[in-house]
Amino acid sequence: MSKRYGSVVALDGISFEVGPGELFGFVGSNGACKTTTMRIALGVLAADGGEVRFGGELVTHETRTRIGYMPEERGLYPKMLVSDQLVYLAELHGLDTARAHRSAEAWIERLGLAGRRRDEVQKLSLGNQQRVQLAAALVHDPAVLVLDEPFSGLDPIAVDVMSDVLREKAASGVPVVFSSHQLDLVERLCDRVGIVQKGRMVACGTVAELTAPAGAHLVVSAAPGWTPELPGVRVVAAESGRTVLSLGPGVDDQTVLSAALAAGPVREFRWRRPSLAELFRNVVTGSPS
Repeated sequence: MSKRYGSVVALDGISFEVGPGELFGFVGSNGACKTTTMRIALGVLAADGGEVRFGGELVTHETRTRIGYMPEERGLYPKMLVSDQLVYLAELHGLDTARAHRSAEAWIERLGLAGRRRDEVQKLSLGNQQRVQLAAALVHDPAVLVLDEPFSGLDPIAVDVMSDVLREKAASGVPVVFSSHQLDLVERLCDRVGIVQKGRMVACGTVAELTAPAGAHLVVSAAPGWTPELPGVRVVAAESGRTVLSLGPGVDDQTVLSAALAAGPVREFRWRRPSLAELFRNVVTGSPS
């Protein structure tokens, strides 16, 4: 897809696909145009070039009624009661009144909102508003889920609840796309990740696939101030008493261990793949791993 605003290129040929039952993490810096991409997929914005397809067919208005969307900004009626709002939104998506009430009540219970069902949305905490926002995206039993920063403002318990819900929807065959700056959550939840920079998809794949070219790092906790002076060994980082090393081709990790033991006790010695946060930082800044 492509999108311009005057002379500014917002989306520069971005392209990706999400399979049935897949959790896809959509990450990028502020201003990378993740939200613009989602809005085009939903028909809120028009693309200047490209197309959006679902099940091989071009997305139409009818298709979009089957999408569950959770915007980053609050998209709820602030003075409407929680249960009334969910029923209303379910009916807008085509559910009859009885089914809309059943679905609204089911998601109110599932998301821990039972004690807030007769409250106005504006009187809820930000975390509970976020729960209602998720319920609004789910209440019509969507065939696709598109969530923009769904974990924003949630406490750890609410994060666990939302994570479980997303896993359950994916397990039922629903494609789930969500953006987040909480890269530890993205790494833990997602089957694949797409990294966006300046409107372009600069990396896409599983975390293992994306980090494989960088290779694993050796983490060593040894005597204070210990630094390996060995050919082919490079210090990547020194953090909390640990030294993170990159070993060149042919370097034996046991040689590093011997050097560390010669300086004193070794409390930790293990291989570690780069995290998604490290990968993201390297991709976006162009720094070497």
